[in-house]
Amino acid sequence: MRFRISKNFIEKIERLIEEKNDRELLTHLEELHHADIAEILDELQLDEATYIIKLLDSDKTAEVLMEITEDDREKILQNLDAQEIADEVEEMDTDDAADIIGELSIDLRKEVIGKMSDREHAEDIIELLNYPEDSAGGLMAKELIRVNENWSVTGCMEEMRAQGENVTRVHSIYVVDNKDRLKGRLSLKDLITASKDAQIVDIYITKVDYVNVHTKGEEVARIMQKYDLEAIPVVDELNRLVGRITIDDIVDFIREEADRDYQMAAGISDDVEADASMLDMIKARLPWLILALLGGFVAVHVAGTFESAMTKFGVLFFFTPLIAAMAGNVGVQSSAIMVQGIANNTLKGSLFKRVLKEMGLSILNGLALALILLIGTHFLLGHPYSIGITVSVSLISVMIIASIIGTFVPITLHKYGIDPALATGPFITTSNDICGILIYFTIAKLILGF
Repeated sequence: MRFRISKNFIEKIERLIEEKNDRELLTHLEELHHADIAEILDELQLDEATYIIKLLDSDKTAEVLMEITEDDREKILQNLDAQEIADEVEEMDTDDAADIIGELSIDLRKEVIGKMSDREHAEDIIELLNYPEDSAGGLMAKELIRVNENWSVTGCMEEMRAQGENVTRVHSIYVVDNKDRLKGRLSLKDLITASKDAQIVDIYITKVDYVNVHTKGEEVARIMQKYDLEAIPVVDELNRLVGRITIDDIVDFIREEADRDYQMAAGISDDVEADASMLDMIKARLPWLILALLGGFVAVHVAGTFESAMTKFGVLFFFTPLIAAMAGNVGVQSSAIMVQGIANNTLKGSLFKRVLKEMGLSILNGLALALILLIGTHFLLGHPYSIGITVSVSLISVMIIASIIGTFVPITLHKYGIDPALATGPFITTSNDICGILIYFTIAKLILGF
């Protein structure tokens, strides 16, 4: 049965913490899943959440710490001393431990690592911290099952039992040579059905998908999705097996990337949570708002150069928001498709064909919308056909230009190593607003002759 948090339950937990009734508190918490405990902590004050973290055993708190948000985790860690943090990370897999320690200040990071009793675990964490967070090296865990191709089946089983004590879940068994170079993978079925005298070299599977420590996280995700992998081995430049990435880690990475791209598309430059401080939110949003403001100034200047048109044909002014909005919408639609294609590596064919396709789509959509606009302008608003034709032709032209901009910008940003998600935010909207207004009044000048 799924656990549900109620107001009465939270009040009971708060009362037990206040009374320091550790025995009853543990009775309520020990049987809960770590994800449920993380939800409970989210409902408590910082000092109450810290009290529970210190009360639970290290195995449980290690899992709970990985479930709560980064901001909450950072606050709780600030209330723990170096030895307490060291005790927690020693119970974590190396990838999770590296994530935790990577969030600490440099001085505290050194102190925590220095207080870890398991030096091999500490060295593995230090190695992972040297890789970028969005690379395979930064996503991998060191815990895995490896067997040597020269071992016998009997010796292999004994060695696997010893290695299995440090591995939370065994997804695959990897085969290496005497220099730890990845040779293949071992089927558990083949292992348990092989004769005792058989050698691993005779039964392992040579075909194995793997990634390099420097492979980007997006590429790792693409490979694991394409081949339906639960885990993938990671090798270094010498093809030595150094770790593995499991599906849960790559799902977390995809979610974080999606959240970041969504915020960037909305004009938020930094990764912030809903409960972030006012200062952090201002720092994340203000740069893009300034860009939008500057773009607005340019749009006003462009419109100002056609002041005579406003005087003679004042009705044109009322269609300006419509033209600007359609330019922004079409640009965002085109750029969103391109960004998705870049992220999924599904863009096929030449750029020229892609641009032609987007232009063709804009022309067809533009003709349909222009017809509706022409009819509505004359019969509903009562304006002469000359105004309707002017706005309709402008609409089609603006949609074509916006689709071209929306197609080119993401590809250009990607080419120069800039996240193409920028193209779906205020950047593309502002640029299309300016172009839309310029095109609108230029066409109006040609048709109406002012």
